[in-house]
Amino acid sequence: MPSRSRAAVVYNPVKVDGDELRRAIDAEPAAADWDETVWFETSVEDPGGGQAKAALDAGADMVIAAGGDGTIRAVAEVLGGTSTSLALLPSGTGNLLARNLDLTLDDLANSINVAFAGADRRIDLAWAELRREDGSTDRAAYLVMAGFGLDAKMLSNTDEELKAKVGWLAYVAAIRTALRDENRMRMRYRLDRHRIRALSAHTLIIGNCGSLPANILLLPTAAIDDGRFEAVFLRPESAWGWTQIMGKVIWENGVLRRTRWGRKFVGRDVDALRYVKGRRLEVVLSRPEEIELDGDGFGRASALRTWIDAGGLIVRVPPGEHRPSEERADPQERRETRPEGPPPAGALPGEAEDAELPGEVTAEESLPTP
Repeated sequence: MPSRSRAAVVYNPVKVDGDELRRAIDAEPAAADWDETVWFETSVEDPGGGQAKAALDAGADMVIAAGGDGTIRAVAEVLGGTSTSLALLPSGTGNLLARNLDLTLDDLANSINVAFAGADRRIDLAWAELRREDGSTDRAAYLVMAGFGLDAKMLSNTDEELKAKVGWLAYVAAIRTALRDENRMRMRYRLDRHRIRALSAHTLIIGNCGSLPANILLLPTAAIDDGRFEAVFLRPESAWGWTQIMGKVIWENGVLRRTRWGRKFVGRDVDALRYVKGRRLEVVLSRPEEIELDGDGFGRASALRTWIDAGGLIVRVPPGEHRPSEERADPQERRETRPEGPPPAGALPGEAEDAELPGEVTAEESLPTP
């Protein structure tokens, strides 16, 4: 008789009621066909990575991550590159990956049914290597977005107690604080094999997928399984620049791009906001800046390298509801997307070249055509 599959649960006790979750899994009929579930609780010191490794050691074929974006990101970082699938039981204010996969956000029974009776889907896993102020480097995965600038400063300014009470409304005050910071970031970057370029920007966001809460489509062509990221540089020079950005993001991305007819009226990029797509991006900043990964602050970094592991993670989704966008990509091109191994720490741009950043250049001169 063939052995049964085993599930493990990694849950955040601050966001999830463990007893309620156990009762819900016990009530799921499809769970009866699986071996006994093993349970792991996260802690402040270990938000999910150590528990995910323990789940793999216990022979888990599927790990259910129950918590916020930080729990899901930490578990996915460990499961990336393995045959063990990730199931989502989202909780918290963001639920960014679940939103981009069109999964149910507030139906525990349905989420558990998808975990035990759903289908596997391969998605891309993004990686970021950060160089810190002291010259050390560390590496972390992300599933949705990484960013320098406004979004990272906004997160660092957010009142966590207020966020727990009112959710994303807590970010309004944080945004107001971040916008008062007029310091722009000067950076040098290299996209894929393009030449090194210089740029001054307010914010840089790199996305493995494109939707934010409130159905805001920030990165309109980002797809979670196409082997590429989409990055956007925000460069507002005035209130008019912010108006251009809001028009692009709220009206064009949020309304026009939703229909075939509306897409005919989408305009060209504006000076305040420019998009690029690629597989690998290396960035050196003129000074250390706050960085965020999937909505969590990751401290300050002076340089970033990010790349996509195409199809590197398996997630559980409802059967028959998702047509992979990777079918549009050339198979050979996708095979070449996955790096043979992580790049060496010393390969970040700026270490083997002149140490001084070039002066600011215009957006037209600085951004290569995707």
